[in-house]
Amino acid sequence: MSAPVLDREEYVEQAYFFRIFRDRMAANMPAQEVLSHVHQEILSTTRLPMAVEFLATDIKHTGLLASGFERLTHYFSPFQAFVVKQAEEDKIKLSMDTAMLILEREATYRAGAPTKPGLFVYQFEAICRNRMGYFDGLTAMGDESFFDADWRAYLHTIRKAIGTVDFADLIFFRSETAVNDMRRRDPKFVASAPPLFGDKEGRIAKASHGRDPLYFFAAMQRQLNYPEVPRPKARDENATIIETLQTKVREMEARLRLLESEARGGPIDFSQFGKPDFKDDE
Repeated sequence: MSAPVLDREEYVEQAYFFRIFRDRMAANMPAQEVLSHVHQEILSTTRLPMAVEFLATDIKHTGLLASGFERLTHYFSPFQAFVVKQAEEDKIKLSMDTAMLILEREATYRAGAPTKPGLFVYQFEAICRNRMGYFDGLTAMGDESFFDADWRAYLHTIRKAIGTVDFADLIFFRSETAVNDMRRRDPKFVASAPPLFGDKEGRIAKASHGRDPLYFFAAMQRQLNYPEVPRPKARDENATIIETLQTKVREMEARLRLLESEARGGPIDFSQFGKPDFKDDE
């Protein structure tokens, strides 16, 4: 059972929660400690304080934040649980900071005047930009209560076609623009499936054929005021250089100690260089 579409005030408080969680983790506060206090700051007329208290209890037993999201299926959406789970996966290079920002912006969008095309594009771009996995991501999107049966069928089609069909074409062929183009050629044309995207989305998709999907996403954000997906943070090259230099300095210090010991005629401690791995010749 997926979470129902919530009232506006729930999404407003969710956006606040995700922002506070992100800010306090950036200040090196453990997630468990954040959860144990933040529920007191959230509007008590919403159900979020109870959900946060459950997360605080669950993380003590499992050590994972995603576990609580997945168990609270009546409150948190499948996509929210999916994003948090991906942030905790070692193989996925998605930081918890970026994951919380993705959820914050999504909740802010839901608290306004969200549309099904807008939410679809935002969630799909978040999966694409952060390489969270199309199959599992589209499955989570398909479980969203916000999408009706036509949209769920469309998401199932995309899950099979992604990578083989241009993404802009997947939007265009299910838009009012495509239907209008066909009717200009054949006034008796009847679409086999109802259009899911409006004329504006269709025209942008048509103009984006063959281009990088990220340019298509950016155009949708500019023209239709769709929410902007956070970009993965670039790797801090300065920090990498400093870490490499520190390693080199430690190696030089070890060599100097070795030379000083040899110059004094004392015993040489080879243990600092590790034990050699001798193998018998066959």
